[in-house]
Amino acid sequence: MADSLVIVESPAKAKTIGKYLGSKFIVKASMGHIRDLPKSQIGVEVDRNFEPKYITIRGKGSILKELKDASKKVKKIYLAADPDREGEAIAWHLAHYLDVGPEELCRVVFNEITKDAVKDAFKTPRRINQDLVNAQQARRILDRLVGYKISPLLWKKVKKGLSAGRVQSVAVKLIQDRENEIKAFEPEEYWSITVVLDAGKTVFEAKYHSINGEKKELHSQEDVDLILAAMGSEAFTVKEVKEKERQRNPSPPFITSSMQQEAARKLNFRASKTMSVAQQLYEGIDLGKEGTVGLITYMRTDSTRISPVAQEEAKDFIFNKFGPAFYPETPRQYTKKNANAQDAHEGIRPTSVLREPDQMKAFLSKDQYRLYKLVWDRFVASQMASAVLDTMTIDLTAGETVFRANGSKMKFAGFMKVYVESNDDGTTEEDKLLPPLTKGDSLQKQSVDPKQHFTQPPPRYTEARLVRALEEMGIGRPSTYAPTLETIQKRGYVAIEEKKFVPTELGELVIQLMQEFFPEILDIEFTAHMEEELDFVEEGKEDWVRVLDTFYTSFEKRLIFAEEEMKEIEIQDEISDEICEKCGKHLVYKMGRFGKFLACSGFPDCRNTKPIIKDIGVTCPTCHTGKIVERRSKKGRVFYGCDQYPTCDFVSWDKPVNKPCPVCSSMMIEKRSKNGVNIQCTQCDHKEEVNDDNSDDMKD
Repeated sequence: MADSLVIVESPAKAKTIGKYLGSKFIVKASMGHIRDLPKSQIGVEVDRNFEPKYITIRGKGSILKELKDASKKVKKIYLAADPDREGEAIAWHLAHYLDVGPEELCRVVFNEITKDAVKDAFKTPRRINQDLVNAQQARRILDRLVGYKISPLLWKKVKKGLSAGRVQSVAVKLIQDRENEIKAFEPEEYWSITVVLDAGKTVFEAKYHSINGEKKELHSQEDVDLILAAMGSEAFTVKEVKEKERQRNPSPPFITSSMQQEAARKLNFRASKTMSVAQQLYEGIDLGKEGTVGLITYMRTDSTRISPVAQEEAKDFIFNKFGPAFYPETPRQYTKKNANAQDAHEGIRPTSVLREPDQMKAFLSKDQYRLYKLVWDRFVASQMASAVLDTMTIDLTAGETVFRANGSKMKFAGFMKVYVESNDDGTTEEDKLLPPLTKGDSLQKQSVDPKQHFTQPPPRYTEARLVRALEEMGIGRPSTYAPTLETIQKRGYVAIEEKKFVPTELGELVIQLMQEFFPEILDIEFTAHMEEELDFVEEGKEDWVRVLDTFYTSFEKRLIFAEEEMKEIEIQDEISDEICEKCGKHLVYKMGRFGKFLACSGFPDCRNTKPIIKDIGVTCPTCHTGKIVERRSKKGRVFYGCDQYPTCDFVSWDKPVNKPCPVCSSMMIEKRSKNGVNIQCTQCDHKEEVNDDNSDDMKD
């Protein structure tokens, strides 16, 4: 008969841990939280020190009965929820329900789900950490006060179904502010001049740098003509050659936000998908003979710290796989990225570097493999030696002008043999070789290419950019990023266009009202300070009731003022020219999760809806009579189809262009990638590059 009951959150985690612990342990899953604040009311007694009114979550009755019955059959109960605030709160609620006393050594935590880590954790159980619980309670109550006090006001004054939240409102404001910047942006003209120089067996490019010793910027054709005149027709003479060695260091192991950003860049994963797949890798994968094993450490963390045991294993692996030269003189230590980072967990790493991605591939789904490889590569590279590049800079004179050529060559790959972090412009570091030249050498120019450019507005936020912005500003915590991005879309405050966030009219209106009546909720410094206060509660340095009381004192005054002064706003539907084919009334524009759509003005009597169709000016290549239009799938993804559907069934995920292939006359489509935009034929191999300075897809 079993002596102990172990409770975790999920069946997958229970299955993995159960195999490690043996027959003396019963392992059950609580399926997440068992108690929460009620949905039907605010559930917080503000006048009684913000006492929360917890109720059993609907549908959890049978699970709780099962846990209660199991607890009566054992001598000891262990609560092994995740090692963070939410996990501590789940354990606390379970302890309350199962009558586990506050002094009981019942709490078991582990950063990775491996046999050794789990068994070691059960040797040192501890009491439930009330500071962690209080930090979670404070956040939950804070968010409840903001949401349940402001939302009814918005329903009353504006529209039913609206909501406000601490972190989500700041996220929408960032998106709105960026849109305002884009609208206000005025492009400025600038020019570049590139020359192609002949160095015998090699030709290379150099770019305009300065004139008469001064860096004169080129803003017009007149400026360019001045430089061209100052160059004259003379040959180029090498003025100076500089060679030096440059080191490049690896990126630290992943934290939650950097993993979400890099998975977006390299794997095209949404933040929610990254966290879902990471959860699967953490909770355990069946590896056949080896059994079920957690492949990565806990994925909600903002610490880059790595355990000495993991570092030593990585060192041995790097020595054996790549050789001693690929390991640094001393093990790498990564410091916290910002002062608010919590150091309770390690960075995200494989539970063992000996489980190489290709060896795991047979046991993993495609998405699991891709994310595991990303985590594995990043961690191994983070422990490796720096890369060494030989760089060369050549300054050349022509008349009164100076042109500069830059080149580099990989001397020692170091960590770059395994992994290189993506950058926001999508470029990669490649060898750019320059010929061996010495001061005084003379070179003939093959061509001169002046090119006009215009400055571009700041890019809209992608999920990766927005996560990075929130993290850098100290807004939210690892567990909040993905749900925040989901919420602002569900509420219809933002829409996704070409993988970028665009504020909706509804989102703009709500932010305007929040800015007028609740400015502190949108204030980045205020919100970041609240996060810091919650961290102090977790560390036992601050009282959670005092934190809530300080916030609510000023917040309540704002509520009273808004109740009296906020005017009722009637959102008028914009009437379209289209007529409902079902009842004959006009269709009106509505805002949904994925942007605008058309709906019948006779709602609720008539519930007809239609997508907004956007003509892209291309004739259908299948029927040759219809027009290609932009549509959206049920999941919001843009695709292209014929407006004669269902008579014509042409469809394409890629955007067709109004230009036949010059080789075979077939349809050409637009292909976007990190390296830019090109158009290519759907039938043959013909491709053409597109000069797309405004292509923002290159920057993520």
